[in-house]
Amino acid sequence: MILPLWDENPFEKQRLPLVSWGLIALNVAIFTYIASLPEDGADVIVDRFGITPPDLLRMFSTHDVLQPLTLFSAMFLHGSWVHLLGNMLFIWIFADDIEEVLGRGRFLLFYLAGGVLSGLIYALLSYDSTLTEIGASGAIAAILAAYVMYRPCKKVHTLVGWFVFMIDAYWLIGAWAVLQIVLGGLEQGDGVAYAAHVAGLVVGAALFAWMRPADVELFACFAPKQPPDAASGGVS
Repeated sequence: MILPLWDENPFEKQRLPLVSWGLIALNVAIFTYIASLPEDGADVIVDRFGITPPDLLRMFSTHDVLQPLTLFSAMFLHGSWVHLLGNMLFIWIFADDIEEVLGRGRFLLFYLAGGVLSGLIYALLSYDSTLTEIGASGAIAAILAAYVMYRPCKKVHTLVGWFVFMIDAYWLIGAWAVLQIVLGGLEQGDGVAYAAHVAGLVVGAALFAWMRPADVELFACFAPKQPPDAASGGVS
């Protein structure tokens, strides 16, 4: 088992990540409510508010104005406590850095756009699939793409088996990205929408490159180090 636990300096932020915490609270509240319903009631909600590609893509011919809303609603639905807690853990670890650099308003737009666009791409790529896609994984994949562009060398404390190791973010997130591509290509049939994960990575990278402040350098830790004299403009 490989599980990220926390990153370096998780609480040393200039401002509290209120949007990230709010997203976690909202997801937990929605799941708790749905879990309290009878099984058939929960199934109705998932069927109505999750993304089912043929239903979504037929919205132009059926004029079902509610279908586009599933691109938003699906990212707040989860299939089990394991699904929910896994996604919320990733938000807890990685989202605060992106919220800090983008600001709360832009981060919320980034998160929602990542979820909506990854869901739409999933529907287009899986147009004949009857699998109903739910979960925040597309939006979280967008966060991971932004994180590896912004903090690629940041250490993430990661549980590997029974031991905790500090792993560079670019190794951890890179390995996760490769796994999604491989598993998606193998067509596992395990009910996981890997196409949405890969789409989230691509969308997140594009959005973060566009939305980041002008003074934020991408992959900064990979830039060649300037000698002190060159950096200060001095001569020897």
